[in-house]
Amino acid sequence: MTRFEEIVELERRSLLETYNRYPVALARGKGVFLFDLDGRRYLDFVAGLGVNAVGHAHPRIVKTIRDQAAKLIHVSNLYYHEYQGRLAEKLCGLSGLQRVFFSNSGTEAIEGSIKLARLAGHRIGGEAKCQLVALEGSYHGRTFGAMSLTGQDKYRKGFEPLLEAVKFVPRNEVQALHAAVDDNTAAIVLEPIFGEGGIHECSPEFLRQSRAAADRHRAALIFDEIQCGLGRTGTIFAFQSFGVTPDIVVIAKPIAAGLPLGAFLAREEFASAIAIGQHGTTFGGGPLACRVALEYLAIVEEEKLLENVSRVGAYLEQGLKQIAERYAAAKEVRGRGLILGLQLEVPARPLVEQALARGLLFNSTQDTVLRFLPPFLLEEKHVDTGIRVLKKLLGKKRRGS
Repeated sequence: MTRFEEIVELERRSLLETYNRYPVALARGKGVFLFDLDGRRYLDFVAGLGVNAVGHAHPRIVKTIRDQAAKLIHVSNLYYHEYQGRLAEKLCGLSGLQRVFFSNSGTEAIEGSIKLARLAGHRIGGEAKCQLVALEGSYHGRTFGAMSLTGQDKYRKGFEPLLEAVKFVPRNEVQALHAAVDDNTAAIVLEPIFGEGGIHECSPEFLRQSRAAADRHRAALIFDEIQCGLGRTGTIFAFQSFGVTPDIVVIAKPIAAGLPLGAFLAREEFASAIAIGQHGTTFGGGPLACRVALEYLAIVEEEKLLENVSRVGAYLEQGLKQIAERYAAAKEVRGRGLILGLQLEVPARPLVEQALARGLLFNSTQDTVLRFLPPFLLEEKHVDTGIRVLKKLLGKKRRGS
């Protein structure tokens, strides 16, 4: 039995079987590349589902982890440490919002944002002001509150009953939005760009109308930027790309460069609704994760990675659009920056598996969408390699042939 087979067999015997993994075991990474147990190299367009935004084994991240791990990893939130306040101040300065709560993950941050919105709603309109409005096709996570906001039956089925006071409206349908929001609405929750949902953007008009509806009914407007935020659109927050500021924004994935960390940021008007003891976390906001997050933000700024996201993202988008125009199996390209999706006319997973065999990593979502979430370090030459492989996988059948 090979080492790879031993790993697979051990997981098969001991792990809860909830993942349909691809047939590769990864051993190390460097920059935009990953390497398997045999040393074979893979060009990474997945980045740990958007987590490894500054690539793998970035020397500044490695140095920061080593230095801080030798000093202090965890103390709990019973005590102060040097980095949580600094990170909160930095995020507030970048976002224009006033308060931060740190969690372990994006899903936990979604849960906290719901709690905060309901507390604020109850303060304004009593217990009846508890309803939530979310979007069809959305994805917010797998805990009960997050599933309750997720507008896809495949994630909800078998776990009911979920939160009952949730209304779903179609993305970008303004009339349906206004019909769903009323004085009992505590929050409107949406992803500016659907991630798992297939890389679909909310239109600027829909976001503006969401802002107006929230203001009219004194509800919180919550943006889930777990996948599309922290630089992936070419601005540090995705809402800055759309020109609409939420009351609460939820972030996670890349913020601590692979260490577990999430957060929600809130305007003071909503943040002030919560009191000591009404929310908490054991691990969230620890010294190691927060110090690494500060280093992540410094790297993004000092290495001018937002500019790179915009430039190389546009280059990748153009390459994918040429494929959509020329190949019968491809339909359209969606997204911006380095969160892009290629809609196919055929199942996507077989193409992902074939690309893996050729040393290229991207992933599929919604059965027929190829999703691209590469590191912000990506260069045009890497895009050229990926496009070349993708063209080979799509075959010789061109449009009109």
